[in-house]
Amino acid sequence: MDFRKLSIKELNRISVEEFKQSEKLPLTVILDNIRSLHNIGSVFRTADAFRLERIILCGITACPPHAEMHKTALGAEFTMEWEYYADTCEAVKKLQAENYKVLAIEQCEHSVMLNEIYIDTHEKYAVILGNEVKGVRQEVIDMCDGCIEIPQFGTKHSLNVSVAGGIVLWEISKSYLSIFNK
Repeated sequence: MDFRKLSIKELNRISVEEFKQSEKLPLTVILDNIRSLHNIGSVFRTADAFRLERIILCGITACPPHAEMHKTALGAEFTMEWEYYADTCEAVKKLQAENYKVLAIEQCEHSVMLNEIYIDTHEKYAVILGNEVKGVRQEVIDMCDGCIEIPQFGTKHSLNVSVAGGIVLWEISKSYLSIFNK
């Protein structure tokens, strides 16, 4: 069997306008005080890839446009809907008032391992990714509807925030694949 790389044309990418008009997964990403522009850009690109509805940037998290963010976002900062809140807790309250289940991606007592998470596709979700050093703040965790932990088996029990985001967003997105396979 031959494995020939597909050309850009063969990938059947949708246009920016088609993306903006398309159905999105009922999944929002909240970035809680992310300091790295590269991590922010990477989350934008991942959110675009899985066609999430929006990203909420909080605290010190930079907002587009920014040249350094663009290096990893590669234009996803222009396709993805985004909002900014000075306070992550304010964003969580707003989402919960809109009937979102808000889940912190963090190692906590009583967290649910990612491979054991149940996603009800009739619900709306928001996941919170925390600061590269301190993680999701306890004050924010206290407001959440739950915590998801990524199982890890090595000597390091932490992942880069954009890597953790990619893993979690893919795992949750798998539950919604039927939206795109119509």
